[in-house]
Amino acid sequence: MNIVVCVKQIPDPAAPQSFDGSHNLNRSGKLILDEADTYGVEMALQLVDKAGSGEVTVVSMGSAADLAGVRNALAMGAAKAIMVSDDALRGTDALGTAKVLAEAIKRVNPDLVLCATESSDGYTGTTPVQVAELLGLPSITFAKSVTVDGSTVKVDRQTEAGYDEVTSPLPCLLTVTAGVVEPRYASFKGIMAAKSKPVEILSIGDLGLGAVTGPAGARQQIISVVAAESRAAGEKHVDDGNAAQEIITFLESIKVL
Repeated sequence: MNIVVCVKQIPDPAAPQSFDGSHNLNRSGKLILDEADTYGVEMALQLVDKAGSGEVTVVSMGSAADLAGVRNALAMGAAKAIMVSDDALRGTDALGTAKVLAEAIKRVNPDLVLCATESSDGYTGTTPVQVAELLGLPSITFAKSVTVDGSTVKVDRQTEAGYDEVTSPLPCLLTVTAGVVEPRYASFKGIMAAKSKPVEILSIGDLGLGAVTGPAGARQQIISVVAAESRAAGEKHVDDGNAAQEIITFLESIKVL
């Protein structure tokens, strides 16, 4: 069973964040594997182990100057990686990103594609299902349990009320939640082995893409970035016998009553 896991290298959340002149997140510092993606990598490794054959390929888009995050996925046990890196990618929106990832995934022709529900530095939550649509694959989101039975995948899909039991034929795309599995720590042996595992670096030209990436292909534009307003202190009332009426008056003022 061959599985692709879409992963993202993000700026270290522990470091101060900043933006460039185009209001894009500054990614010039240390990059790490998004923690949300470690669950997909672990799930893929377990599924391949249960299948008894196959391999896990991680696919990413970003700068190839620092591959520490991708190497972390390889150290966990993934067999190889594909990194799409090109200066023309700077400023690409979610749909453009999906088009790039979809073209890279086509080179692998996997049985299953796994993604996080959303990245920790973007939070759009739209890219995975866009990838599925571009690949012509069925998709199931918010998987909290995944089982493969022959050519069918069975998923417990998390909902606000509990979970739905969903099945889909393979190949398909799944987004997995943080609780789907417990990601393993990379061993020293795995870290050393990751240094020699293949990482294919592709450009936009290699994928036959161009106008769909960068600011020119983006359908959204960041006009400005401002700090969120600090939360103001709430009002404090001491009950002098009129507390109930004060609550009613307040609820009426915000049109709850």
